[in-house]
Amino acid sequence: MISPQFNTPKVISVSQLNFYIKSLLDNDMNLNAVFITGEISNLTDHYKSGHIYLSLKDDKSVIKAVMFSGNAKRLRFTPENGMKVLVCGRVAVYEPTGQYQLYIEEMQPAGMGELSLAYEQLKTKLEKLGMFDKSRKKPIPKFPKTVGVITSPTGAAIQDIKNILTRRFPCVNIVIAPVLVQGESAPQQLVDAVNKMDFYNIADVIIIGRGGGSIEDLWAFNSEELAFAIYNCNTPVISAVGHETDFTICDFVSDLRAPTPSAAAELAVPDKNELIAYYNSQRQYIYSMIDSKLQSHYRELKAIQSEINANSPVTQINNYYSNLKVFKEKVLTELKFDFEKNAQKINSLANQLEALNPVSVLKRGYSFSEKDGKVLTSVKQVKTDDVININLSDGKISAKVLGE
Repeated sequence: MISPQFNTPKVISVSQLNFYIKSLLDNDMNLNAVFITGEISNLTDHYKSGHIYLSLKDDKSVIKAVMFSGNAKRLRFTPENGMKVLVCGRVAVYEPTGQYQLYIEEMQPAGMGELSLAYEQLKTKLEKLGMFDKSRKKPIPKFPKTVGVITSPTGAAIQDIKNILTRRFPCVNIVIAPVLVQGESAPQQLVDAVNKMDFYNIADVIIIGRGGGSIEDLWAFNSEELAFAIYNCNTPVISAVGHETDFTICDFVSDLRAPTPSAAAELAVPDKNELIAYYNSQRQYIYSMIDSKLQSHYRELKAIQSEINANSPVTQINNYYSNLKVFKEKVLTELKFDFEKNAQKINSLANQLEALNPVSVLKRGYSFSEKDGKVLTSVKQVKTDDVININLSDGKISAKVLGE
């Protein structure tokens, strides 16, 4: 009961009380930027609004919290119930309910880096989808005509790749898709480059990667969208990100992982010196087989001649001898034919190897024809009056078929 000597206290509304308390908290500098560690519980992720509602608790207390969509979009990992986190935010009152809560502006896993956790979460998710299965890996072509390279045009990786490709297999064409390999726009540029190279069938094999760096530098290659682009790519992809000890999501989903960009170039094309050595060994093998066959026939002829001389009259011997001479000439003719045929094969192989010389390719010029977007490989694919596209090095020519 209020004593008569005191004035009657001022009566205020609930809204006024909540507003007053809110103003006290808002003006308390100690509550405008607090760092709190705790365990997530009662997590609710509103996918439509993007806001995340949760509680933070320790073994004695609980506080309600909210992280609005603008801040939640910057998270690189997925918060989960039971996860211990470190958050930064402010404490304020939600006036309509009079409830004070924590407004979270930043969040990171306690004890484990945010990027490391995001990497492990995405790796586990994609692995469960079967995107790392060896059964779906596409083989790398043995003799690619064109190698696509997706990397920074100014880094050391592109120079290493170009030098090794041209040294090992000079006839190969190199198509470079210049992209950023780190920063906010890098993941989308990588995705676009993969999709365009595959859609337009630019290369027989694609190398994607960059030089080494920290997990932050390599983060563009941990993009979920990039993982799906590589997974759905019809062109074989070799991942060459960082050093041998660096692993990214791109490495796991690609058809082949190279420890370095230089190693990727070596895996993409054969070595011309090894090819030359192989063709030389095959030529020597053919020569040896021919010589062996000649020696074998010669021994057979000598045996027949000895048998005739030992068992036949003179006239029969002469007849047999004449026949043997004819047979010998026939055998030698066949052997000569075989020898010339094999020699032609050897010359053909040598000409093919010479044709692989990039200088010869440039002198010769080449083109390919398409009909309805499909490459023509036979005259049976066209008929009279069909319109086809002839692709040259500097453009296309439309042509009409006058006859088969």
